[in-house]
Order: sequence, then structure tokens, then C-alpha cells
Amino acid sequence: MSKNYIVGFPRIGEQRELKKTLESFWAKNSSFDEVKKVASELKKRHWLYQKDAGIEYISSNDFSLYDNMLDMIVTLGATPKRFKNLENEELYFAMARGDKSAVAMEMTKWFNTNYHYIVPELSPEDEYKLNASKIIDEYNEAKALGIKTKINIIGPLTFLGLSKRIDGKDTYELLESILPIYKELLKEISKLDTDITVQIDEPIFVKDSELRILKFIKNTYTELANVSENIKIVVCTYFEHSIEATEILVDTPIWAIGLDFLYGDENIKSLDLINKSGKKLIAGVVDGRNIWKNNISKTISLLDLISKKVDKKNIIISSSCSLLHIPFSLKYEKNLDTDIKNWLSFAVEKLDEISLISKLFLGKLDENAKEKIKLNKKANEDRKTSTLIHDKEIQNKVANITKLQRDGKYEDRIKIQKEILAYSDLVTTTIGSFPQTPEIRKARKDFKSGDINTLEYEKQMKNYIDECIKFQEECGIEVLVHGEPERNDMVEYFGEQLKGYGFTQNGWVQSYGSRCVKPPFIFGDISRPNPMTVNWMSYAASKSDKIMKGMLTGPVTILNWSFVRDDKPKDEVSKQIAVALSDEIDDLQNAGIKIIQVDEAAFKEGYPLRDAKIKIYEKWAVRDFKIAVSKAKEQTQIHTHMCYSEFNDIIETIENMDADVISIETARSGNELLKIFKQTGYKQEVGPGVYDIHSPRIPTVEEIVKQIELLLEVLPCKQLWINPDCGLKTRKWEEVKPSLENMVKAVKIVRENI
Repeated sequence: MSKNYIVGFPRIGEQRELKKTLESFWAKNSSFDEVKKVASELKKRHWLYQKDAGIEYISSNDFSLYDNMLDMIVTLGATPKRFKNLENEELYFAMARGDKSAVAMEMTKWFNTNYHYIVPELSPEDEYKLNASKIIDEYNEAKALGIKTKINIIGPLTFLGLSKRIDGKDTYELLESILPIYKELLKEISKLDTDITVQIDEPIFVKDSELRILKFIKNTYTELANVSENIKIVVCTYFEHSIEATEILVDTPIWAIGLDFLYGDENIKSLDLINKSGKKLIAGVVDGRNIWKNNISKTISLLDLISKKVDKKNIIISSSCSLLHIPFSLKYEKNLDTDIKNWLSFAVEKLDEISLISKLFLGKLDENAKEKIKLNKKANEDRKTSTLIHDKEIQNKVANITKLQRDGKYEDRIKIQKEILAYSDLVTTTIGSFPQTPEIRKARKDFKSGDINTLEYEKQMKNYIDECIKFQEECGIEVLVHGEPERNDMVEYFGEQLKGYGFTQNGWVQSYGSRCVKPPFIFGDISRPNPMTVNWMSYAASKSDKIMKGMLTGPVTILNWSFVRDDKPKDEVSKQIAVALSDEIDDLQNAGIKIIQVDEAAFKEGYPLRDAKIKIYEKWAVRDFKIAVSKAKEQTQIHTHMCYSEFNDIIETIENMDADVISIETARSGNELLKIFKQTGYKQEVGPGVYDIHSPRIPTVEEIVKQIELLLEVLPCKQLWINPDCGLKTRKWEEVKPSLENMVKAVKIVRENI
């Protein structure tokens, strides 16, 4: 046996089959039976991919129709009261997306990734009840194919740590209520086979801020491990080290501990304890978060170091985390430069890497494996010396940057800006994008494939911009946007115009539900050969007398939503992007664009999970935002946008970014996010989202009026902008138009009452 392991596998499908069937079902163009059919086909295919690659520990229950945390809510019976009248798939999707009678549950980032999870809403009055049908059915589906899987579940401490209580109290107080449900779940699982492995994910153990839960670990995992003798429990952590938790876990009856040795290299310090305990070590040594081909020689050196501490027979080779965070397969990438493609490895390719590394580590190589190792070594050597990567001119330009921030203090700038821009209190705007219609997507696709020429493409894009502007003017929105029809994605669009970036045809990664992104990847030094947005923004500005807001993606978000080269420190790559963007901002303001929004939607998700590393990240992340906007004149108003983040712990960092206006998500989370702005005496202007764009429901005028009135309890009207909580790209016009019309009507009502 090869002794290898996969933490989890992508589920959206190699050509986004799950996305397509879900959206067809939501649009009422197909039945839920069709969704179940596609899901069954995908699970089968994914299991067989892993089996054929020689993977020993293959997961079930890592698949989900929307989100694994949402699945766990259903499993535990932790459904919020407002959904109690719903059942089955109607209940499931209403919790995620909302319906006519109930708003969706809150959604936020999964640790420091770009994946979003549904936040459980808990109450001490909840009556938890086990529903293990999904878990049992998936295990039996795999078993029918002759594949014995390990079962993945989210652990009780992570579930509680990522939940919120509606009464605001500590969620861990509910451990006594949900632990019996977990035990009941394990009893049901124990009936499935004579010997079964259960992977319990506890990534919460890697966060400094959650170390107060250490006191719960020993009792929790002693109880769970003692439920049944035929269950082997693996407690799996990832994204950072979990030294403190490991010290406790080794004294519980669990079978194995999963550790990430790439993003939590300090886990090496736990090896003596693990060895002494005799437990199995699931060694995460193949990167589950990035797309570069594994350097097998380097990985074997790491494993040799680990095996000096832990008996080799107790080491199982694994991905560092679930492969959910990377694209499915390279096999559809027909247009990539041959050299660059040879440096890459997606989920399917990483299966082969893990299988190969485990064979090499155990000394069981055949001639085919030996040849693959030679090719791996050559690919890594070629990458180090490639002229595609290194550009001395860019390196020198970035090294010699002297202007590191814009001129003027905020208090002086805002007076100048308000005089020039002349906008009212509670000024209305949107975050940037408008619905990407099938016609717009087709036009972009046809242009890319050469089926239409530049003139026809630009004609279609400009017609759409005209329509967006006309609607905004008729609706009464005061600061306009051009709608971004030319942009496929807020990062990919810019990456396509920056030197040093690569792109895939089919490199889709799940962001939430059916929402997928296709991140570009940074393989070389970054520069901006030509202006990227100036022509489109100049055209849009010429079509209206109202203020037109320019839209850029910020350096930290471009970095965090890309697969980043692993041969250069992240802060150096980020600085290169910032310098490129500073030139774009200068060109935009010189073209007459008076407001420029530099979105940093992913600023918070890039935060290290350990406090000791946060200050380092904040220092270069703030530095690079300031460099990006450093050429902005005092009269040019700089906006930024952040979404689905907790700001309480970074409010000073946000202030240091020195943007004139920040728009944020508050629609799903009430005013909790906003209160910190008042408490800290935040001076700059704020645009809290007044309705949730991730739900298809249309907010009423009354709802938005109430939301604005709540905002006014926190901040004065002169400091507030009114906008949706995020871009409108993924919504439909029949949802967007009435929602924005209601938003404008609500603002008029509130203004009259002030």
C-alpha cells in the first residue's frame, strides 16, 4: 500500500457541471432530480480519479451542493427558526440564498482563503437533531463502486468557533448541546463498516484568537474517539501550525493527526510528541492552495526531516489541505505556453504527485515512476532559469520608487473634493459591476475566439455601457459606474493586461455555491505595458453629465486572488503590482476621472492566522495600497471596497490606508461591522451595503429605509454613502433594477425625514 491521503477534492466539476445544473434548477429550467443525477455522476468520477491515481485514503462527504458548513448545519439540525416552515432542498437553498419570506444566512471567508462558507446562526433554544442521511448515502455510493472512503466532517469546535449566536453570547457554551449529536453521528457511521476512518476537520486550532478552546479539546476528542472501536478518528488541521492543540490531541484516543507542513512549518516542533504517542501522522507536504508543480526532491528532503522524528511506518503522505482551493485538471489547457504549463499542477495532477512521492518515500519505485521523477526535476530546474520570469528593468523601477503615498491630509482633501464633486449627504452609488448578461458574455467569448472583430466587440460593449448609464440616470443614482461589461473577472481582467501573468482556459475554482472564479497566476515580474481602463472610462464619462467612478482592483486583492509565484516573497510581488496600478491611476485622473475606486475585497482574507505574522503582512499590504494611489491628486477622490470581513481588529489598518471613502458589506451582518467605525472615531466616509446582492430577493423600500435609519444611529448622514453591499455582476437585471430603484426611493424618504 502506498500510504497516501487526500484531505478533500474539488466538487464543482471539471467543466463546472455542478454550477450549471444548480443554476438551471434555480432558474426553474430543470428539476432537482437532475441536480442529484449530476451530483452522483461527479462524485463517482472524482472518486475514480483518486482511485486510479493510487490514492489510499479517499474522502466522501467532501462533496456539497453548496457548502460543507451548510451541510453540517443540516446534519446537526441547527436550522434558524425563520426557515422552519421549509423542507429538503427548498430549506437547504433558502438558508444559502434566501427566499421571498426569509433573508439568507450570513456568508464569510473560510479562514484566509477565497472560499466562502455559510455562517451558522445558533441559539440556546435550538433543539438539535441528527440528520445523517447525506453522509450515509455518500459512503454507500462509493462502496457500491468498490471504493472504501474515509468520511469527512467539520469538527464540533470549528463548527462552533465559526458560528454566531443570535443573543451575542459565546458559541462554545453550546458544546454540551451539540457534542451528543456528534456522538450520535459517529454511532450511525460505525454501522456502515467493520473498520472506518473519519476525518474531523478542526482548522480552528490554527488560530491564535481561538486558543481559549484548548480546554475543550481533551474531553471532546476522548468522548468522540470512544464512541466506537471500529472508527479511526483523524483530527485534521491546515493553513497554519496547531502546536498547542497537538500537544493535547496526542493524549486522546484518536488514531491520527493531520498537519500542514507548508503553511504551518512550525508543526515540525510537534513531531516528538506525535512519535511518542504512536499516532499516525497525516503529513501535508503537497500544496493544496497553489498550482505549482511539486519539487519532489525538496519534498523528500522535508519528509526525511519528518521521519527523523516520527517512525516512517506511521507517516502518511497528504495534501496540505483540501484540493478544493485549486483548479481541477490541466488537461483542458490547450493555449498555455508549453514551458509555463510544464511548471503547473492542478488537483488531478497533484494526485499523481502524492502517489509518486509516497512511492519514492517508501522505496517502491518502478521504471515509470523513476522517469516521472526525472521529468519533475527538469521542470523545476528549467523554471529557475527561464527568461520568462526575470525582468531587470521592472526590478530596478520598483526598487527605486520614492513616492510612497499621496499628497495632503484627509481633512484637507475631503473639503476640496466635496466642493468639486458637490454630492449630497447619503449620496447613492453602486459598487461597480452590473449584470453580466448572456449576450455580454457571448460577445467577450466571440471576440476572444476571433468570431467578431474589434469594432463589433467595442460596439456591443459601448451599447451596454450606454444602457447602464441610462438606467442609472433614470433611476436617480448620483455617482455612476460604467457597469464593467468588458471585464470577465475583477482580477483576471487586469492580469490579462499585466506582463508576468498567466491565464487558464478552464482553471475554475469554487468561491461559494455555484459561484466560480478563474484566478490568473503570477509566474514572472509584473509591469503594465499599456493603460488598462482609461479608454472605457473616458467613453463612459463622455456619456453623462454626472460623476463617473473609475474602477480598479487593488494590489493586495490582485495578489490574494491570484495564484502567486512561489519563488519570490509575496510582498515583493505585491509591490510590483502597486507600482503598475499607480501609473493607471495617474492616467485615469489625467483623463478627467474624478473618483477612482481601488477595490481591496480580499485585503482581510490575506491576513495570517497567527498574530506573530500579522504586523508584517499589514505593513506591506498598507504600503502597497498607498503606493498604488500615491499619484492621486488631492482633488481625486479615492474609494476602496471590502466585503465579507470582520473589521473590528483591523480598523486602525484601514485608517492607515488613507482612502477617502470605504464601502463595506453590512447587509447580512446588521450594523455590528459598522459600530467599530463609530467607536474608533473613524473620520473618512463610509458606504455600508444596505441590501444583500448575494440573494435573489428584492428588498422593499421599507426594508432599506429601516436599514438606513439603523446606519444613522451609528454614523452621521454627512459621512454615509448608500450602496448595495457588493458588485451586481452575478445578479439579473430583473432583480437589480427594482432593488436599486427601491434603494433610491428609500434615500429620498430618509432625506425628507432628516
